[in-house]
Amino acid sequence: MRSDRIKKGLERVGARALLYATGLKKGDFEKPFIGIASSFTNLVPGHISMRDLEPLISKGITEAGGYPFIFGVPAICDGIAMGHIGMHYSLPSRELIADEIESIAEAHALDGLVLLTACDKITPGMLMAAGRLNIPCIVVTVGPMKSGEHKGRRLSLVKDTFEALASHRAGKITRAELDSLECLACPGAGSCQGLYTANTMNCITETLGMSLPGCASTLALSEETKEIAYRSGKTILTLIKENITPRKIMTKAAFRNAIRLDMALGGSTNTALHIPAIAHEVGIEIPLELFDKISREIPRITNLLPGGEDFMEDFDAAGGVMAALNVIRSKIESSETVAGIDIKKLAENGKVSNSNIIRPLDNPFSQEGGIAVLKGSLAPNGSVVKQAAVSKNMMKFTGRARVFDSEEAAMKAIMDKKIKSGDVVVIRYEGPKGGPGMREMLSPTAAIAGMGLSESVALITDGRFSGGTKGPCIGHISPEAAEGGSIAAVKEGDEIAIDIPNRTIDLKVSKNEIKKRLRGWRAPKPKISHGWLARYAKLVTSANTGAVLNA
Repeated sequence: MRSDRIKKGLERVGARALLYATGLKKGDFEKPFIGIASSFTNLVPGHISMRDLEPLISKGITEAGGYPFIFGVPAICDGIAMGHIGMHYSLPSRELIADEIESIAEAHALDGLVLLTACDKITPGMLMAAGRLNIPCIVVTVGPMKSGEHKGRRLSLVKDTFEALASHRAGKITRAELDSLECLACPGAGSCQGLYTANTMNCITETLGMSLPGCASTLALSEETKEIAYRSGKTILTLIKENITPRKIMTKAAFRNAIRLDMALGGSTNTALHIPAIAHEVGIEIPLELFDKISREIPRITNLLPGGEDFMEDFDAAGGVMAALNVIRSKIESSETVAGIDIKKLAENGKVSNSNIIRPLDNPFSQEGGIAVLKGSLAPNGSVVKQAAVSKNMMKFTGRARVFDSEEAAMKAIMDKKIKSGDVVVIRYEGPKGGPGMREMLSPTAAIAGMGLSESVALITDGRFSGGTKGPCIGHISPEAAEGGSIAAVKEGDEIAIDIPNRTIDLKVSKNEIKKRLRGWRAPKPKISHGWLARYAKLVTSANTGAVLNA
């Protein structure tokens, strides 16, 4: 066992003495040492129920013959961090989480890991660590939050808070109504109710084969989630016994399957950052173009929030991930899973109980998948849009540029009603380097939607979008402005043409004019020049490569 390096041999007398101090007995030194990497915090609703799951995971480990050790990793709530300096830390925290898990697992020679997670950057950070360490691992995702309720209407975070704020500013709802929505939109534990980034990544984790079937969509606080936590604790010992490691599970085929499921559901654009970053840790390259290729092959079979009206609780009741995989099973490749059953076999056993929620292939919500990759003079290396959340009449749009060098400046203009129909809001210097940290732009996109402008205004950025974003919002513009990309050359009033069906995004000025403008361009001073984000900005790569670190 790996753990023998800290518990066997005369020279380890000091280490054993310290382990005895934690509560171990003599017989425990013969057991595999299992780490439970818990992202519990009472700061984040997705994570507040983890204290109930930790002992169940521990019980499963103990009953299967292992010894559990719980250790913590950080969790940032993107909704709470949104719209201020806090969002600079969100994407970079993915790297911290991977590094911290690596540090604990290596320093204490753990034999295996159970990774307890829920929200946006925590799940990919844990999967990155699993791929990097390549010791037996299993993921437990806490599950989605139930919908809120107000006057007989179901509520969700984005629509009924971020968008509702702009609706109030536009005079569409009263302050009293806004106050009610604020109190009722999020009724308790779990990841936010739609197919935002957290739930998208959790569905991808199940499809990759790194969590037990049903884990992704089973509601937080449910008895089924508790049972999955317990069984995951037992399963990690089986994975150790059979030497089933993450690189045997997270293969090229598994990543392609994950992207297929992502396209079928219409998931968050952040998967175009996280899937390549996870694959990078196991030595597999996932080019941005693969997302677009698969999107053209896989119809979208669900209509989940934010682009649609259905909640994660509806998706779970209709059969969840395995039901969705059953619908697209002809496209799925064989791949191993932590359940010990090939993903194709699991997909064959999936059952759709409501074909209005998970549609058959001959009656999809759209013929293409949820994400499109656009290229052109404005984004030579690519950009990403959640086409599942764009209305038909905005799939092609040409407008005049309204240029802002920060999210705050753009948000002020939107809330001051200075953005009009026909505008393309350009937010730059918010990429991985320029941000730094590639902030999510949910506040401005939700404000545009809440003011009723999502059918007449587009937004483009070298930053990224929340999984809750809807409308013609194109992110991940690469190269970013801070690297001298074309977006740095855009001037107020320039014409910008977006054509999602034909996958193009162009600045309607000549190539020579773009080159001329960029010759006079100088990189701005870093927005943050202290702390670890300053180091991050020096190491991070472009969005089209997953914003991994150049280490």
